Amino acid sequence: MDQLITIFWVFLKVNLLSTSGPASAGLLYHEVVGRLVTEDQFIQAYALSSVLPGSDALQLAMYIGYAVGGVAGGFVALTAAILPPTLIILGVTMILHRLRREAWISHFVDGLAPAISVLMVFTAWKIFQKGGATGWEGWAIGIASLIAMTLKVPERIVIIVAALVGIFLLQ
Repeated sequence: MDQLITIFWVFLKVNLLSTSGPASAGLLYHEVVGRLVTEDQFIQAYALSSVLPGSDALQLAMYIGYAVGGVAGGFVALTAAILPPTLIILGVTMILHRLRREAWISHFVDGLAPAISVLMVFTAWKIFQKGGATGWEGWAIGIASLIAMTLKVPERIVIIVAALVGIFLLQ
């Protein structure tokens, strides 16, 4: 039980003091190597979490937690790793929910929406240019997707259909 409490506090502290990524890996190295795992175990855990898809920090937490305390240790490490960001987002959401009727919040959102729209258009344009599908097929998929979105087709369906058409049309 002492190990599980130690795992919880180590991962809670690391995730409260860092923003994940390389900063959390360095802090985690300092906290766990020699206390909970060996340097070789940490290097193996870091390498494995780096090549797997998903959050490196969460995979590293689960791996170290599992190495120290088995399945329970992995669960405790994961819980401690996701607790700080979850509570922060919950707090911000509660504050914004209370402030949503304030005039300055609605003006803020009204000003933010066009900026985000333009940012999305420029990002899509850069992806389109780098993707190599600038022939008539790529343009046809883009225009068909735009029409589908205008007709209120769900975004997920548009993306899946466009991807499938791209697989078969752009081979």
